[in-house]
Amino acid sequence: MHDRQTEIENRVRRVLRERVSPAVYTPVADLQIEAWHVEGGGGEPVQPAIALGLEGNTRPEYVPFGVGDPWGPPWGTSWLHVTGTVPDGLDPADLEIVINLGWNRGGPGFQAEGLIYLPDGSVIKGINPFNEWIKVTGTAIDFYVEAAANPSVGDWRPTEMGDKLTAPKDPIYKLLRADLNIFHEEVHELVADLDVLDQLGKSLPVGEPRKWEILLALDHALDLIELSDIPGTAAAARESLKPVFAKKANASAHQLTATGHAHIDSAWLWPVRETIRKVARTTANQVNLLETYPDHVYAMSSAQQYEWIKDNRPEVYQRVKAAVGEGRFVPVGGMWVESDTNMVGSEAMARQLLFGQSFFRDEFGILCDEVWLPDSFGYSGGLPQIVKLAGVKHFLTQKISWNRVNKFPHHTFMWEGIDGTRVFTHFPPVDTYNSDLSGRELDHAVTNFRDKGASSHSLAPFGYGDGGGGPTREMLQRARRTADLEGSAKVTVRSPKEFFADAAAEYKNPAVWKGELYLEIHRGTYTSQAKTKQGNRFSEHLLREAEQWSALAAVHAGLDYPYEELARIWKLVLLQQFHDILPGSAIAWVHREARENYQKIIADVTTLIDAAQQALVAKFGTGDGETVFNGAPVARGGLAALSAAPAESVVVEPVSLTEADGGYVITNSEIKITIDARGLITSAIDLATGRETLPAGQTANLLQLHADFPNAWDAWDIDEFYKHTVTNLTDVEGLAAEVLPNGSVQVSLKRTFGNSTVDQTLIVRPGESGVEISNDIDWHEQEKLLKLAFPIDVHADSAAYETQFGHLYRPTHENTSWDSARFEVCAHRWVHVGETGFGAAVANNSTYGHDVSRHASPDGGSYSVVRLSLLRGPRYPDPRTDQDRHTVKARFEIGAGIADAVNAGYALNLPERRQPGAATVPAIATVDGGVIIEAIKLAEDKSGDVIIRAYEPYGARGTATITPGFGFASVSEVDLLERPIDAIEDVKPALVEGGSESATVKVRPFQIVSLRFSGVK
Repeated sequence: MHDRQTEIENRVRRVLRERVSPAVYTPVADLQIEAWHVEGGGGEPVQPAIALGLEGNTRPEYVPFGVGDPWGPPWGTSWLHVTGTVPDGLDPADLEIVINLGWNRGGPGFQAEGLIYLPDGSVIKGINPFNEWIKVTGTAIDFYVEAAANPSVGDWRPTEMGDKLTAPKDPIYKLLRADLNIFHEEVHELVADLDVLDQLGKSLPVGEPRKWEILLALDHALDLIELSDIPGTAAAARESLKPVFAKKANASAHQLTATGHAHIDSAWLWPVRETIRKVARTTANQVNLLETYPDHVYAMSSAQQYEWIKDNRPEVYQRVKAAVGEGRFVPVGGMWVESDTNMVGSEAMARQLLFGQSFFRDEFGILCDEVWLPDSFGYSGGLPQIVKLAGVKHFLTQKISWNRVNKFPHHTFMWEGIDGTRVFTHFPPVDTYNSDLSGRELDHAVTNFRDKGASSHSLAPFGYGDGGGGPTREMLQRARRTADLEGSAKVTVRSPKEFFADAAAEYKNPAVWKGELYLEIHRGTYTSQAKTKQGNRFSEHLLREAEQWSALAAVHAGLDYPYEELARIWKLVLLQQFHDILPGSAIAWVHREARENYQKIIADVTTLIDAAQQALVAKFGTGDGETVFNGAPVARGGLAALSAAPAESVVVEPVSLTEADGGYVITNSEIKITIDARGLITSAIDLATGRETLPAGQTANLLQLHADFPNAWDAWDIDEFYKHTVTNLTDVEGLAAEVLPNGSVQVSLKRTFGNSTVDQTLIVRPGESGVEISNDIDWHEQEKLLKLAFPIDVHADSAAYETQFGHLYRPTHENTSWDSARFEVCAHRWVHVGETGFGAAVANNSTYGHDVSRHASPDGGSYSVVRLSLLRGPRYPDPRTDQDRHTVKARFEIGAGIADAVNAGYALNLPERRQPGAATVPAIATVDGGVIIEAIKLAEDKSGDVIIRAYEPYGARGTATITPGFGFASVSEVDLLERPIDAIEDVKPALVEGGSESATVKVRPFQIVSLRFSGVK
């Protein structure tokens, strides 16, 4: 029996591959081609109007070109002008043109691609390896191909192809085909018949009667095919298969929603400028399919990508907009881009949704009901509340199926965030966001689904993705045949909204998953490409300052609020939070460009901050001198939170410095620090309690170097075996200490290792309970990982890590496989470990990777070691990752509770600023109670209303009074889109009462509260 099965399956496979599929086309004529290879401007793309001669009526010089001719240096562009005439006696409706630009094994989106234009500049469709056809609409053929020579850099080995500055200049493609063909539609349909039944049969058990019915039917259909005349015998073969297709699915068959999709990475193995063209190619293809397949539904995320089409291909955008109005081209996700969610800061995460949802509302009159993040590398515990406050009801991802150790127990469930907010969530059991709706994948979706019995619905995003492409007509043929077919899941092409409505209605009491969705892979993304991460962190905090000082200057000094400039900068920052840019997993070109963008962002935002602060000094100035601005929502250095005062009003008390055993003892009113001759901290005493923070025999400020060569995914992964080898960097040069003019004590030292150096400065300031450590690193190590360690003498079973709008706890032990899998985790500005009555924290200004471990104390009990990941040296996809100078700051906060950790994180990331001229500026806002102000800005509608966003950071219930530095007529609570809070279902308002001077709010742990102050005076 098995031999017979194998015989039939082999027969089907060979006949389908070697005879039937090639017979879809019969070539009838060659085409004439001429080419223009773009060389000016570094080979960068040009506007179609230039290439087509529509601008200035002067077309570039095209030269004769033909099949077999080379084209395209890496990242280059060639324009092909294709002409021809339909031979007499042939109906253009029966014809298609096939063009093969020289496809390699990279697949759609990972190599050469093309976009077809008519001579008037209108777009027809894109071409790629599995979508190389163009319909013929008349007897005269005349069109252009914008051919992009994107190199394939996806072989996971170090390559110089990842930047046009280092890539070779020789052509890497040859035109392989360009001809006119009869398209045999009946053969095309036969291919789909054979393909669907073959795959369905393979998915069924050997003893299943349906399997043998399919096998024998396929065998008989092949008997009816004359291999020398497949177009003439295809109809008979198809007719013989009708009884097999006529059998309907079982009543209990799994209900699978197939949603057309093309996951287009906004940058990855290609630069942003190429993504703009990828989006145009893919959307052009999809609106074509929508026009020819009335049952097709296509979903696309990322408002940024819609804006790119709008700005660069307006004629395509109009077709997209029309299809959106029909409900068949479906915006999903509600975000500016499919961002990382681990490292994105609190307010930036809110702005991803504010900018995304606002674009969809303004352009299409809709808001997205679901967050769509199939490929981001884990999902923070703060996310459910954020998305709910942006009007989102549902959440979708596929990535957790990549877990290396633990299989996630559900595919449909309620996800509960750190504050208790729950979002209905689905993981497609097909385990891919690039499904082709093959029988193998449909079967996997059914057998893999972990909520059987309670639910019978799942979703499968189908279409070529990552590099774009999207669904093909062949995939839609599969969907049609499996809509109601015995032995298969029942496939319905429809929108995610329709799926979620049915799934939620059916699954009344879903299981609940509490906390983050941690991805057990790609842990290196918290550290790779340090300058990209630092640029993001700096940009987030600078934008915060620009908005709050600009808002105050608008209210008090009449300064024009820079709405457009802030929006422009925010959009660029949000774009670079995409889940292959911020995580450091893109090619060298992408990160080179990101660094350049961040430099410009920092300069532009600093200009906005200076203008606002100088306007405030001019308004409230009292004389010469300097004004110190504290932009942090916490008091420090004698300045209240969010305030400004003359510099001379800040009181400084000196720090003492004494030499001891070749090192130093540093004491202020809060702490006593001992630094030995190696520059290591050997003692850290909290003077209020007299308690030593360091375990006996342990040292803090210890730099440790590990070998870092993961089994795969260099820039993405840190594998646990990196811990097997470690070098403690204790050799020191030039240890010296000095008392600074402001009363602080600074210790300086240098360490040399491998090809790299670290210049460290340790600073203890008057009245502060922490040590700030600046690491100026000249990094030239590859396949290494640099960590900075702080042992802390507390017995802690868990550590607290800052995330968006709060923090979460993770175990420090390894009791379960879920615990041990979290050997490298993400934190924002701080990590805290403590026991009842005592703790310590480590804050940072620009890194995200951490590990916290428990160790046995020699005298019993345990202690914890907190380590920051400072730098890595992966070689793929950027062979020179982080080979540069870096400055990373950390702060060791002694005797700290959670509130102290919060304060340390803000203080380190929002340093004070100074402006000439003495002024006492009214506080932006003051808080009485347990909330922190995260953002102060003017409302997006340009009404002049002020938005103040606050949150509860400590994990406690409380009541707080917020008093802005201005009068107002009324105050109301709004959501993240700045609508009245009652626009969102199932959200309990936090506003208790408001007058003309303050607003009082009652908050639950980690609750976000956005207040709108109207009638500002």
